[in-house]
Amino acid sequence: MKNDCVFCAIAAGEIPSFKIYEDDAVLAFLDINPFSLGHTLVIPKEHYPCLTETPDEVLSLILSRVKKVASHIEKTLPCDGFNILQNNGAAAGQTVGHIHFHIVPRMNGAQLSFESGKGDMEALKALAAKLHFEN
Repeated sequence: MKNDCVFCAIAAGEIPSFKIYEDDAVLAFLDINPFSLGHTLVIPKEHYPCLTETPDEVLSLILSRVKKVASHIEKTLPCDGFNILQNNGAAAGQTVGHIHFHIVPRMNGAQLSFESGKGDMEALKALAAKLHFEN
């Protein structure tokens, strides 16, 4: 694994994931401990530890993909809205030292909670197949 980074290993295909979007620079995959149905992580394939260490042009690229993937999730699930989360440093809840954005689908009336649950791998596999899309 590159720098012992789990997200670098996922991006390199060394660790399997439930991919829903991929291009040359960015990968989006389902979180295996989701806050809600369709909780997706969007990462750059290149390693940057946090927001402040990521070049502006890379951030611009990632955010354009976050928008694209969130729009697709919103139309496909459907959901009533979504949260976009990005944590920096352990004190802020960042558990993997590789910049990533969370897309957390939301339904009207659902209580706001960022407690993760253990994902059902078969259900995540089926959901990834439903949500997968190409450029």
